[in-house]
Amino acid sequence: MNSLEPGVPTIEAPWQRQYDLETALVRILVVDDFLPFRSFTVSALRKRPGFRIVEEAFDGEEAVQKAKELKPDLVVLDIGLPLLNGIEAARQIRSVSPDSKILFLTCNSLTDMAREAFHAGAGAYVVKHDAADELIAAVEAVLQGRRYVSKHLAGRGLIEDP
Repeated sequence: MNSLEPGVPTIEAPWQRQYDLETALVRILVVDDFLPFRSFTVSALRKRPGFRIVEEAFDGEEAVQKAKELKPDLVVLDIGLPLLNGIEAARQIRSVSPDSKILFLTCNSLTDMAREAFHAGAGAYVVKHDAADELIAAVEAVLQGRRYVSKHLAGRGLIEDP
């Protein structure tokens, strides 16, 4: 634990925990209702040594259930999901799998939505339009305990003040 004041421990947020990317096998759950983009995401992540896709999910309820069962290291989550939106799914995932890090990968580029995602426990927020260039960097940042925000949302105070 770290501390802001001597003798007062603080609890480390899940997005702050770090992985050794040289040696770790990172277990990933990918959640997106649009199959072609989910397939792109899975394919992009599988190219990185040490990343293992343990499951895919179509909707928010399935995401929560799979996270509860599998306890993945990372959940890559869309916001616009059927049955349960990604923000609410993230909150529930935080409850059933508190060690799982969350990276939002979404079409939504609204600052307020990104801020809400960070409040729900996200370590990263990537706009799908930027995914080809930023997905791996965002995953690595989150796994190293840093927050990440898509270049389309940079400079809006999202990381400094989620």
